[in-house]
Amino acid sequence: MNRRQLIKNIAAGTATVFIVPSLLSSCQKEELGPENGNTDPSDNTLTIDLNNSNFSSLVPEGGSMVVNNIMLINTGSGYIALSSVCTHQGCQVSYNHSNQNLPCPCHESIFSTTGTVLNGPASSPLRKFDVMPDGDILTVDLS
Repeated sequence: MNRRQLIKNIAAGTATVFIVPSLLSSCQKEELGPENGNTDPSDNTLTIDLNNSNFSSLVPEGGSMVVNNIMLINTGSGYIALSSVCTHQGCQVSYNHSNQNLPCPCHESIFSTTGTVLNGPASSPLRKFDVMPDGDILTVDLS
């Protein structure tokens, strides 16, 4: 191995050590922990108390947040719940209130608020969940 090849190998190894972990961490999901919502797997529901300050971003129209990989959105006329995991490669989608859609930052798929794919490369819709409001309590049926 000559000096040039050695330097190339060291540069490639260094890049791999620093770049790959940062790319993987950029796809991590930000969500509330189990202490902020009902996460009993046998219950098949997610319960959200809108009076809890952890969920204050859901109160105004257009407000949204991710809880346990579920994107909750206040449409103004009610609440919707969709999987927050892009069906293309599992990145975390966000909610764009002004465009009324859910873009995926990784590969630019775009979903409607019904979960339908508006723009690929994703080809499968986001899973939609039923939301039952009862006053300030939202119950999301996960079954």
